[in-house]
Amino acid sequence: MKSSLRLVALAVTIGLTSACSILPTSEPVDLYRLPVNQVSRSAPPLDWSLRLNKPLASEVLAGPRIAVMPQGNVVSSYKGARWSDPAPMLLRNRLLDGFQRDGQVQRLSADDSNLQADYELAGELQAFQSEYRADGTVEVVIRYDARLVQGRTQRILASKRFEVRQPLADKQVAGVVAGFGQACDLLTGQVVDWAIAQAGSSTTR
Repeated sequence: MKSSLRLVALAVTIGLTSACSILPTSEPVDLYRLPVNQVSRSAPPLDWSLRLNKPLASEVLAGPRIAVMPQGNVVSSYKGARWSDPAPMLLRNRLLDGFQRDGQVQRLSADDSNLQADYELAGELQAFQSEYRADGTVEVVIRYDARLVQGRTQRILASKRFEVRQPLADKQVAGVVAGFGQACDLLTGQVVDWAIAQAGSSTTR
C-alpha cells in the first residue's frame, strides 16, 4: 500500500515538472519613466491650496501600456515596453510636479491623500499615444479635458480642452518616450498657467 502511494506521488511530481517545463516564458519588459525637462521657477506664493486628481481614462489608456495607433483607428502598444505607472497617474504626477516647479501654488496634494483643498483639478485623459500619419510621420498626441473645481462646493469654475502634438524624429521606443516627455512639458505649462489664472479670477468675483 505504501509502495503504491509512493508511486502515485512520484507520478504527480513528474507530471508537475513536465507541466512547468512547457509553460511559456514571460516576455522581458522595459519600464519607462516619463521624462521631465522643465526648470523650477521662483515666484511669490499664492494663498490657496490645490488638489490634483487622476484623470479618468478609457480602458485602453488606463493601464501602463505605451499606446500607439499605427493606422486608422487601430490601437496597439509597443512590444516589450511599459510605463512605470498607469498613464492617468503619470499625467497627474507630471502636473503635480509642474505646479511644484512653478512655485506659485505651494499647498499641493493629490487625490490619494484625500485632503481637502480650496480647488481641485480634475478631468479626462482622451488621448495619450503616438500616432502614425498618412505620410509616414509619427507624433505623440496628448489630449486632456481639464476642469477646475471649487473644493468646498464641488462647483465647476472653468473647463478647457488641452491638446499637444509633438512630432517624432526617432520612431524607436526610446525616441517615442522622449517625445512624450516633450509633449507633457508643453501640456503641463499650459495647464498650470490656465489653472492659476482661473483660480485667481474666481477669488476676485
